[in-house]
Amino acid sequence: MPDTPTPATLHKTPGTAPTPGPPGAKPGPGPGTGGGGDGGRPVGERGRTSLAVGVVEKIAGMAAREVPGIHALGSGLARTFGAMVDRVPGGKSSIGRGIKAEVGEKQTAIDIALVVEYGVVIPELARQVRENIIAAVERMTGLEVVEVNIAVNDVHLPDEPEFEEEEEPVTPPGQRPKLK
Repeated sequence: MPDTPTPATLHKTPGTAPTPGPPGAKPGPGPGTGGGGDGGRPVGERGRTSLAVGVVEKIAGMAAREVPGIHALGSGLARTFGAMVDRVPGGKSSIGRGIKAEVGEKQTAIDIALVVEYGVVIPELARQVRENIIAAVERMTGLEVVEVNIAVNDVHLPDEPEFEEEEEPVTPPGQRPKLK
């Protein structure tokens, strides 16, 4: 069997043998010879891009909200907790509330919880939400969306009041609140 140079020996003797590159790439000059040692890869392919889970969740949240008939995202508990977090200065954005994503190197899967308006056709709404999320996430991230699972947790009725917390008066430190 002939002696084949290993990557370690290629780096020890720059310019004597081509630098191995990705499969199918044209061999180029070795490192130190002015070729850059990139194996012929285009500049845009040198390095990795990683996406945080929150990025995919926010994109999916914005895409879901674009579909008419969605009243809110998240379960009742998530919306209640989120309303409290929204009031805290520096609290996390509520755009991704009700959305969970799993993000790999090339693919992502998304779970979303919805509250829909009364009167919408839920299967049609779910189809539109799924299509909108897939289109937005794939376009903006380059990831393949393998699935979008939708859980409809509630129907908002026209005569139901919006969830709003009653404003509590702020009591200065060291003072007791006034009794009603």
